[in-house]
Amino acid sequence: MSTFWDRWARFYDCTQWSNRRVNAAAAARTAALVPAGARVLDCAAGTGLFSLAAAERAASVLCTDLSEAMLEQAERKARRRGLTNLRFARRDVTALPDPEGSFDAVIAANVLHLLPAPEQAVREFWRVAAPGGRLLLPTYLQGKTGAAYGAVIKIYQGVGFHYEHAFTPETYRTFLERLNLGRVTVEVISGRLPVGLAVLQKP
Repeated sequence: MSTFWDRWARFYDCTQWSNRRVNAAAAARTAALVPAGARVLDCAAGTGLFSLAAAERAASVLCTDLSEAMLEQAERKARRRGLTNLRFARRDVTALPDPEGSFDAVIAANVLHLLPAPEQAVREFWRVAAPGGRLLLPTYLQGKTGAAYGAVIKIYQGVGFHYEHAFTPETYRTFLERLNLGRVTVEVISGRLPVGLAVLQKP
């Protein structure tokens, strides 16, 4: 997977332009749910949209991705904004090296639909979340996409992009509830390619 994302890192923000309003709204809403002064882990952060938004409220943000090229783009953006409370590291979302309870909030935006076994990643997020911590999991809802944006997705697939799950709000909630980790809420951020923002609170 990293080979595709390494290749597209320089162009990634441009490819997101057609869905920019949904992406910006999802990042802002997710950041608003980050507790003030929190230690935040952002998984599969890409070029850092959610990390940078969370950094406005958090004490620290660890911005991670499997692609080094994506992380380089995210770090450049952080420097341009003068943000000094971010660190960057390469991570596999299914095998995090961090100890249990390391973070007050774990963000994983728009990645679960790409994974063959997304439950492994969610359990890792839960493990590294501190007691009382939050999992903030905004995920694209391909199963709720209109015909017009469906054509855009087919173009992406033509250049090597593939996803494993076409979630709807209902199937996304059901997937998370079956993990028996706690109460799940899913807020839909509507638009061309809508996002389902799932929130789980660790006891």
